[in-house]
Order: sequence, then C-alpha cells, then structure tokens
Amino acid sequence: MSENETQAAGWYEATAVARPIRPRLNFELDVDVCVIGAGLAGLTVAREVAQRGWSVALLEAGRVAWAASGRNTGFVLPGFSEHIDDVVERVGLDHAKQLWALSEQGVDYVRRTIEETGMPGVDPVPGWLQVSKIDNDDENRAYVERLRWIGADVEFWPTQRVREQLANPRYFNAVHSRRAFHIHPLNYALGLAAQAEAAGARIFEDTPAVTIDATGVRKRIGTPNARVRAGHVVLAGNVHLGALMPRLAATLLPVTTFVMVTEPLGPALNEIVRYRGAVSDTNRADNHYRIVGGANSGGERLQWSGRMRAWQADPRWVARGLTADIWRNFPDLGKIEIAYLWRGTLGRTIHRMPQIGEIERGVWLASGFGGHGLNTSAIGGELVARGIIEGDQTWRLFAPYELVWAGGVLARAVAQGLYWGRSPGEQVRQGLSRYREQARIRKAARLTARNAAPKEPDQGAGEAVE
Repeated sequence: MSENETQAAGWYEATAVARPIRPRLNFELDVDVCVIGAGLAGLTVAREVAQRGWSVALLEAGRVAWAASGRNTGFVLPGFSEHIDDVVERVGLDHAKQLWALSEQGVDYVRRTIEETGMPGVDPVPGWLQVSKIDNDDENRAYVERLRWIGADVEFWPTQRVREQLANPRYFNAVHSRRAFHIHPLNYALGLAAQAEAAGARIFEDTPAVTIDATGVRKRIGTPNARVRAGHVVLAGNVHLGALMPRLAATLLPVTTFVMVTEPLGPALNEIVRYRGAVSDTNRADNHYRIVGGANSGGERLQWSGRMRAWQADPRWVARGLTADIWRNFPDLGKIEIAYLWRGTLGRTIHRMPQIGEIERGVWLASGFGGHGLNTSAIGGELVARGIIEGDQTWRLFAPYELVWAGGVLARAVAQGLYWGRSPGEQVRQGLSRYREQARIRKAARLTARNAAPKEPDQGAGEAVE
C-alpha cells in the first residue's frame, strides 16, 4: 500500500459520513467465514453471511474502502465491461440473458440496500447516458434493440435530444439506461460496513492477511498479531492480494484512473450540463462525469474522471489533461479550478468479466470488478454468500470466464499502448462526423436561401402574352 493510496480520497473523504476507528486483530479467532478485503465485494459478503446467522470476520489491511471501492466514479450500471455482443458469442444467447439479469439484480441490490437501510450521504441520482461522438444513429439503434432483446431497459436518444441536455456540439446520439444511477461510493461502503456489523460481523482494520493455509476443513489465515480459523475463506482483495495469493493477483491487470472535482461552477453548469444522471462519452477509461455537491458544499461541481494509466502515476501529472478534457467538451464553463484530485487502482481481467465463485474447496473468490460499475461487486458478494451458506450454484454462470494470467508488466505496456493508439483513429472518426454534420448544415442553408430568393419574371412568357 503506497503512501499516496492511504491519503484521503479527495471529495469523497471530504463529504464522508462519520466512521468508527476499528481495531486490529490481536487475538485468536474462530469463525464460520473469513473475508479478506473490506471493499464493496467483501463488505457485501460479510453483510449477507452475518444476516444469515453465520459468524464472519473481515480482515482489512488498511481502512474500509480505502482503495478503488471508495475512490471510483460511483456509477451503478447494468451490464459488464465486456461488450454484450462478445458475451453472446462466447456463452450463447440464453446464458448471456441470465448474466445480464444478474447484473440487473446487482443494480437492484444497491438501490434496495440504500432505500431499506436509509443510508446517509449516499445520495442516489437516476440515469446513465452513454454518448457517442460519432454520427452512427443506425448502429446505436440496432445496439439498443439487441440490449432490449437481452433484457435491458434502455432507450435511444437522437442527437437533438442529447444536445438539449448536454451543450456539446461534439456529441451525437446516445443510449440511455433508465435503471442506472450514481451514488457517493465511499458513504455506500461505510453504510455496508455498519450494516454488516449490526448483523454481527466483526471488521478488523489495519490487519493484513499475510499467510493462508487452505488445506483441511478449517482454513488458517495468519495476520501480524493473530490467526483466524474459518470453514470458508473469501478472497475479495482485488489487485492488493499481492504476496498472499500471487497466482490470483496475476490474473488482474492493474489499471489506474484519475478523478477530479471542480470548485463550484455556478449557474453556468446547469445551463450547459442539464442532465443530472451519470454520463460516459467513451467505452474506454475516459470521459465519465456527473454533477455533485449542492448548497451544503458551496454549490454544484463537476466530477470528471479519465486519463487511464497502467501504472500508478502521480495525479498532478494528469491535472492539466483532465481540465483540458472538460474545456474541450464544455468551453462555455470558462476557467476550471480543481478542488480535489485523486487516483484509484482497479483490477481488470483479460476477458473483462468478474471472477466469482469457489476456486477450491472452501476458498472463494470475489474479484475482477474493475470497469463494470458497482453492480457486479454487489451481485458477486451476494452470490458468494448464497453459495457458502445455501449451496446455491448460481455463481457457476460465471464459470466460462476462468482465471487467466493477465500478462504481467508486458501486458501493462500493451494495454497502455492500445489506450493511446486508439485515440488518433477515434479522433479521425469523430472529426469526420462533425465535418459531415457541418456539410449537411451548409447544404440545407444554401437550399433554404435559394428557395427564399425572389424569382425573376419569365421574359419570354411576357412577350408571348402581349
């Protein structure tokens, strides 16, 4: 855990609800289930196990949600990082429909948990708009129809409707997900922790798991000051499993993205960004944004994320790039002042699907949630808990997406190269779309002017009449 990763997570920490200081584990402990990692997946497992009456201990090397779970964009979206067409090609239509339904259940889980428990400070706001910077109406209309066939609640937005909500001439059509929403992810994680503890779970912070002996009926997990014995172990540590389980950590490609929150932007923000839901204008790591804040924080602000790196770069190195991205899309916002800027490192699998299930007897995995939104950590945690206690086999729907080595340092370089290399090609397509649109506008203007011009009398006809 680097020094920068342990620092306050910017805007989220500044607006976080109160949290207790949780103790280190310094005594021997025997439980039914031991969860390693207090991110959103691990917290969900602990909550669900405890609510079913089993004893559970959760070990966290830092503090609850200190890593990606408390630093992400806060988008709660149906679907997965893998394109749905590729999911259908790999597992078939019926199987793909079942996986999509699980992603929708993950969205419902987050929404229901917030509503039923009255979590403070989570502030859900409905809607997600996936905007195209290319004039590809037919392509996206067909995509919407395929999503509806899978079971998604989506609609197609034409260019005019998009630009009424987002004052950006670079934007064309969009896919609108009505069931998606965005939240304060750190406060949601803190709420999950409180709910888990209320149900009987025990959470230990500053308690890294350093060894694990998975042989036998009772698993043994070593920490710096004590040992835990458990019938089941759940690995929910993502890329931070590190030395504990190198084989699993090697299946994840660490991807670092950067998030900034502006100073309050005043009335201009509401005139330029009228849409209150979450917005993504790319399928890659940027740009994803939403409006946050309000009267209690001095005014509304724009939260903006992007500038993916395959290594943990200093956020200050990308500050200028992020503000340039905002200005390029919304120049009428004027000068952008950064109030908060931070990074978060997530784990992305090669097949772009989560890793969920029992990897050996009594050892469970809930990981690989990078790039999916917060629905997959929710449904992954619930499926693991059901699998442990009820013997539920639904998690096997993810079996086709096995553990695959992520390729190490070379794969990081390739991923970064692909990220940078695709940009010029995409920019050309975007530029051509804008050029064609302007050409259509000029042609329409010429036709209008020609039709409006007064017609000269027909001299030959006049002479004939005389």
